[in-house]
Amino acid sequence: MIKLSQILSDVTPIKLFGSNDIAVNAIQIDSRKVKSGDCFVAVKGTTVDAHQFIDSVIAAGAVVVVCQELPAQLMENIVYVQVTDSADALGKMAAAFYGNPSHDLKLVGVTGTNGKTSVATLLYRFFSKLDFNVGLLSTVENKINEEVIPATHTTPDPIQLNTLLRKMVDAGCAYCFMEVSSHAVDQKRISGLKFEGAIFTNITHDHLDYHKTFENYLKAKKAFFDNLSSSAFAITNADDRNGMVMLQNCNARKFSYSLKSNSDYKCKIIENSVFGLHISLDGIEVHTSLIGEFNAYNITSVYAACVQLGIDKMEALQIISSLQPPPGRFQQILSKNEKILGIIDYAHTPDALKNVIHTIRELKQDNQLLITVIGCGGDRDKTKRPLMGQVASRFSDKCILTSDNPRSENPSEIINEMYQGVEITDRKIVLINTDRREATKMAVSLAGPNDIILLAGKGHEKYQEISGVKHNYDDVAVLSELFYELEK
Repeated sequence: MIKLSQILSDVTPIKLFGSNDIAVNAIQIDSRKVKSGDCFVAVKGTTVDAHQFIDSVIAAGAVVVVCQELPAQLMENIVYVQVTDSADALGKMAAAFYGNPSHDLKLVGVTGTNGKTSVATLLYRFFSKLDFNVGLLSTVENKINEEVIPATHTTPDPIQLNTLLRKMVDAGCAYCFMEVSSHAVDQKRISGLKFEGAIFTNITHDHLDYHKTFENYLKAKKAFFDNLSSSAFAITNADDRNGMVMLQNCNARKFSYSLKSNSDYKCKIIENSVFGLHISLDGIEVHTSLIGEFNAYNITSVYAACVQLGIDKMEALQIISSLQPPPGRFQQILSKNEKILGIIDYAHTPDALKNVIHTIRELKQDNQLLITVIGCGGDRDKTKRPLMGQVASRFSDKCILTSDNPRSENPSEIINEMYQGVEITDRKIVLINTDRREATKMAVSLAGPNDIILLAGKGHEKYQEISGVKHNYDDVAVLSELFYELEK
């Protein structure tokens, strides 16, 4: 138990009714989890306003209610804390409740449309190779050293987040690398956290179903940098047209990286092949098994962060040369007899898809066909669907539009919206199959020796959500099985 006064140490209430000397068992935001002695924080969500559950949580035993709007009638023996922003207060309260774990390790956040998972994971692997105890918070998985904790969101809610950070500190972690989504910034999930540094990868078309406008999306990313302290570092992509915006009015120590512009950390691609990248970083040549220009950006941001975290430049380059890509990020499978190359990638935005296809086209021979299998998620940004269809069909030799995670939507309607973006001249190379497995099977049957199949959109995911139900589905496993059947 911990006293309310300690939990509210970084929160300035508008009003407080009752004593802040009361002890609290736990902080809850889910009314169904409230037990006797708990503190309930009523957050106004995007779909549900938790203020409507105040009476029910008091009945369940809550002794403290934190809210933006006080109930019309205040109950005796209940402490009410009125705040300006419940979501912001929740982050600060959760951090305090768990002893401000972000103060006891070096926490680095990675934000951007594409590359967050790759950069955070590469940093995690980098510091693990230096024999540090390290934590990872990512879309793919959360890790405390080698312990894997399944991830449900790119950035967890403040209670889950601080619980994980506390476990990391207790496990002796010196560093934690985490993805910071625009939703997390906008919803104040990272309030109360102390960041050692922040990395910006890029920003392109995504999440407009939530943010409504690109300007709002950009502001959410920038807010992460705006709240950094002067002791932190901020690293941005100078080649992204909005990259330098992140550093405006930012109090942190500012650095940039690039392949094309002037910057503090400059990378040059010497050779890009199926065997990896041969690059020059800070004028020193390095070979890595990661492939493609987008990975050159990822590697450069990782290098910049490592140097800012005090790692010797030569040691950093040596370790970078040994790093492997995260699962589902340009992951390759080769069929034994036909030599068909399968590439599985999480690319689920128009820009990410274009980057992956562009990389493949740079590497493939003229006589090799690129067959792309692509879908779009349901209940997500609809405006990017025609753009995904356009990119996939324009730059592939054959294109199969299929399902991703249709969720509550009709797969055929999603695919039709993708098809609307296909240019008339490109429609002759486009096929449609709503069953993702059958679409993949179709791609294998169309592929000849040495051709390339790209399965885009799901990457590391091991499920497919249809009508609200998650079914086991793994692009890597399905393609491997189909290759095996082909060669029997």
